[in-house]
Amino acid sequence: MKVLFVCLGNICRSPTAEGVFRHKLRAAGLDSRVQVDSAGTADWHSGKPADARTRQAALRRGYDLSALRARQVEVEDFHRFDLILAMDESNLRNLQAMRPDDASADLDLYLRRYSLALDEVPDPYYGGEDGFEQVLDLIEQASEALLSEVRKRL
Repeated sequence: MKVLFVCLGNICRSPTAEGVFRHKLRAAGLDSRVQVDSAGTADWHSGKPADARTRQAALRRGYDLSALRARQVEVEDFHRFDLILAMDESNLRNLQAMRPDDASADLDLYLRRYSLALDEVPDPYYGGEDGFEQVLDLIEQASEALLSEVRKRL
């Protein structure tokens, strides 16, 4: 199975989702059976590491995001991945607009798919440190639900 997490710039929310989910897959012994990546709908930060505040918040919880580099979503991603999870409605609309007619990937909002309290992962970029912690809280919860889905699919 192949999962792609998507936000706007691929420096806060989607790399956090990638790092957390990779960690959970490794702990469950499923990391060799599931490919995980992240990308942004915009190319502003392509090639750059995740935001320093994102990396620091993640590291405090045991998630190392230092190797991740931002990239932009490509049309091929709609054929390469089974599941593409957007962090918010705006990015979901962007993905739907660029999705080719013959795409095989399932598109959804990450939090809505798993019926969490919020539909969207809020963008912490312009806020304070607590925003990065909230993103981690939400993504950890959603990752548990996604892990359950992956187990059923495998």
